[in-house]
Order: sequence, then structure tokens, then C-alpha cells
Amino acid sequence: MKTENDPVTIAAKPKVAFFDFACCEGCQLQVANIGETLLDVLGAIDVVEFREVMSEKYDKDYDVVIIEGSITDHHAEERIKKIRARAKVLIAYGACAATGGVNGMKNSFDLDEIRKSVYGDDYKLFDSTPTRPLHQVVKVDYTINGCPIYPPELIEVLKCALRGLPYTVPDNPVCAECKLNENVCMYERGVACLGPWTKAGCNSWCVNNGNICYGCRGEVKNPAKNANDVIGKYNLKPELIKNKFDMYNKCKEADTNGNRK
Repeated sequence: MKTENDPVTIAAKPKVAFFDFACCEGCQLQVANIGETLLDVLGAIDVVEFREVMSEKYDKDYDVVIIEGSITDHHAEERIKKIRARAKVLIAYGACAATGGVNGMKNSFDLDEIRKSVYGDDYKLFDSTPTRPLHQVVKVDYTINGCPIYPPELIEVLKCALRGLPYTVPDNPVCAECKLNENVCMYERGVACLGPWTKAGCNSWCVNNGNICYGCRGEVKNPAKNANDVIGKYNLKPELIKNKFDMYNKCKEADTNGNRK
């Protein structure tokens, strides 16, 4: 009998589908922005569903599904479970799918209060649940962090998925990549940045372009050695860092039912 730990066999030209849940769909736009490399990718796979670019529906099982967005109501929970049941491999891509993303800020408030604010007096007619990233609802095989995703990482993860190889998200802070890219530290510019506490893997994309790191890739398990020194040196309040992280990472303390611990 086959178990979930058995190796996955991918077809010569795998059937790949893109789906979205609660999100801005910006990560799907990043797929379209890959440019010429996208043509090489499309030559290796058979895209059978992708709502943003095609209307066709596929009624068989998928080799790989790539999911954007977080789970925010019961309908979405049922839908993602049905997709998972039809897929050999599931890739969560983007902050909403990986950590709950900005949708997770909803979890800081009373759910009925949020529903009333959005839907008005008829709020009870509209289903809503605490925000959850995909891994709190279904089994996720690969995760691509970021808001939006970093296109080279998507290509790398897809290659691993198609070959049945593991992919490990770097457990280094973004600061390590900033050093390699010879960026001037944002703290030296007088700006608070979440690079010392955020997972690398984006090639310090935001800082390379003059922006700060917002922590969209999630918290690194192995922060920069000088992370605590940064707080002291620049007179930062720890709650400031926590509040900044909450913008993308409010769901990390939720259990699999979406309840806050």
C-alpha cells in the first residue's frame, strides 16, 4: 500500500496547475514576469489550469500544483483539501500561502468585529475563519517564501519538484546576502530593517533596490549573530520589531484549527 512517504513519480511532461486563494495574485504575475526563462519552463511542463491566463479546466489528477494565497473560510478549506487529494506534489508559493501573509493581521482582532467592518449588518451571511497558511490545513511538499516570490527561487523549486529532489529554504538571515551584494546597511542609513531576523533566499532583493526588508520570508531560526546588538546599538524597542514582523507572520502561533495559542 502506498503511503505519503513513498517517492513521487512525475510524468515525462508533468501536468501542472496554478491555483489561488486569499491573496492579491501578485505571485502569479511574477510567473508571467519571468520572461524568456518562462518559455523554457513551459517547454518542460504541461500547464493544465491557470485561471489568470487560461479558461480550460482539468478533470484528472495533477503532477504538481502551485498554490498562492491563504485559507480564510470553510469553503477555501474544503477546496484546498480537494486539490491536495488530486495532486502528487503541492508547492506553496508566496507569503500568503507560506506564512499567512498580510491576511494574517485579521487574527489580531475579534472575528465578528472584522466581519462587521467588511460586510456591514449582513456580516453573518459571509463565512470567515482565522487566517491559516497552507501547511496548517494540508500537507505541503515545497515552500517558496516572499511577497512577491523571487522568480529564480521559483525556478529552482520547480526543478527540484520535477526531479523529486528536496529543496531547503536557507536558514540564514537576509543580512548575509546583503553583505555579499555589498549593500550599505539600512541601519547605517537610519532606517529600521528586518533583515537580521528574516530568512534569506531572495538575494536581498528589496534592499538591492533601495527598500528595507519587511520580513515577508518569515523568521529565520538562526538570526544574525549581531541581531540583539542591532536592537541595543540603534535604540530599538523589541516590540517595534515584533509589530513589523506581524504584518506577514501573524499566523505562526496558530494551531491547525486556526486557533491562537
